[in-house]
Amino acid sequence: MTCPDYQTFMLPVLQVLRDGSEQRLPDIRLRAAQQLNLSASDMAERLASGRRLAYEDRAGWACTYLTQAGLIEWVRRGVYKLSSTGARLLASNPAPLSLAFLLTIDEFRTWYHRDKGAADDDGDDAAEGDALVSTATPEEQLETGYQSLRSAIETQLLQRILSSSPTFFENLVVELLVAMGYGGSLRDAGRALGRSGDGGIDGIIKEDKLGLDAIYIQAKRWDTKHKVSRPDVQAFAGSLEGVRARKGVFITTSAFSSEAHDYVSRIEKKIILIDGAALVGLLFDHGVGVRTKQTYEVKEVDDEYFLDD
Repeated sequence: MTCPDYQTFMLPVLQVLRDGSEQRLPDIRLRAAQQLNLSASDMAERLASGRRLAYEDRAGWACTYLTQAGLIEWVRRGVYKLSSTGARLLASNPAPLSLAFLLTIDEFRTWYHRDKGAADDDGDDAAEGDALVSTATPEEQLETGYQSLRSAIETQLLQRILSSSPTFFENLVVELLVAMGYGGSLRDAGRALGRSGDGGIDGIIKEDKLGLDAIYIQAKRWDTKHKVSRPDVQAFAGSLEGVRARKGVFITTSAFSSEAHDYVSRIEKKIILIDGAALVGLLFDHGVGVRTKQTYEVKEVDDEYFLDD
């Protein structure tokens, strides 16, 4: 089982508030999850961004939707209670609630379609159409869209790198490492990379701006079908031994074999393996080879602002 969507939380939220008492949102979310018999692993599941627990987000949005439908009432900051309408609904022993059901309520349908133009005159048709695409909370939809866009951009990045020259790839590695805080200046890093002349080592770069330690680099712009094997990594480790180096980074546009990963996990030297997927992820995160096209701020109500003196 995985954490259910926000619609599944709607009825449990109402049931948690059944006694008419005022309850805090964190307690409502937790008790609703318990009503659904979620396991510890279910409750530990996080949204795609990793920033929030899924059950907290989904139960929270269930509260938001139920409030807009008039089934529960916002009392004050983070506190809710069951409305008279919600109490009547519970008394009818309803089936699990859904977005389709809420869209049959005029007040909710007007709110839900507030930024979508006029709602369909036929509430049932509108409910059916929206329910097909709205099993995720608005925050999840935003995150899913972001992750899809990021994945597409990372794929394009890898394609561009593979079609570039070895020199371009070398410069790209330099820019990335400097953007991550290694190598001192871009000029120093550029001089270091590709000039060591040691077999199996493509460059040496400062670990920090003071140069207190050095990191040795191997960079392979290989086709994605050509995996880096254990002998490749073992040769790099041997090269590190030859210069008495303790740290190395092996960067490739392809992938590493399981034997290669196993090998670096068992040796004394610290060798970090960065495959194509990790490489483009780092490029994306550190703004190398990409640029910001548009920025969206996700905001929430500042409850502190509305507190009475």
